[in-house]
Amino acid sequence: MFIDQAKITLKAGNGGNGMVSFRREKYVPKGGPDGGNGGRGGSIYFVATSNISTLTDFRFGLTIKANNGGNGATKNQYGKSGEDLYVKVPIGTVVYLEPSREVIADFKLEGETMLIAKGGKGGRGNAAFKSSTNRVPRIAEHGVPGEELLVTLELKLLADIGFIGLPNAGKSTLLTVISEARPQIDNYPFTTLRPELGVVKANSGNRFVAADLPGIIKDAHLGRGLGLRFLRHAQRCKVLAFIIDGENSEDYYKEYK
Repeated sequence: MFIDQAKITLKAGNGGNGMVSFRREKYVPKGGPDGGNGGRGGSIYFVATSNISTLTDFRFGLTIKANNGGNGATKNQYGKSGEDLYVKVPIGTVVYLEPSREVIADFKLEGETMLIAKGGKGGRGNAAFKSSTNRVPRIAEHGVPGEELLVTLELKLLADIGFIGLPNAGKSTLLTVISEARPQIDNYPFTTLRPELGVVKANSGNRFVAADLPGIIKDAHLGRGLGLRFLRHAQRCKVLAFIIDGENSEDYYKEYK
């Protein structure tokens, strides 16, 4: 299933709490504070990869959580830091913060890694509050909550050339001739319901990626036909090729005006 849009919740880990503790050993009745700091919460990173080409794994309102940091302990022991989470997304994924629709990440390169939700800082234990005026601090800090974000992921395919045209213009047929791609082909409008990619090998040995985009009709930007959902895939194509059906088109200029 090809999914090019998904809304998910991200919850970075909370920082661990600091510890209130005092050193208690034989012959050391007043050993002083020894409460350790809490560990930091795990952060959430996104990593772009070419190994996946759809947002299928993120459908159904997924919630992704990183681990919390551990609490501080006695003997000045720090809490364990929460493990960072690395989430793989397709190259071409744009991350929008909701509800502002601010773009917080745009992945265009293989292996590109970005911090999306930052883990919370660990709270200080009472040992950190010891001073010349307060030798027996009985306070500690709570850990800072990790960031919680509602984000929308949108996939905009990256291709060297995009085939666009009216429904049934022959875009899919052309892609099957010049590449190994095998999109569905039939004699009715909107056979192509999702973008199809094919790698074209030129005689020179060079390669380029071609994309068969769903049929575009007048007022598609207003939601007609397959609407805006697939128009965005044309945004990042380096070249757009208009495919025209030579048998059925009497007035090319009028069709593409």
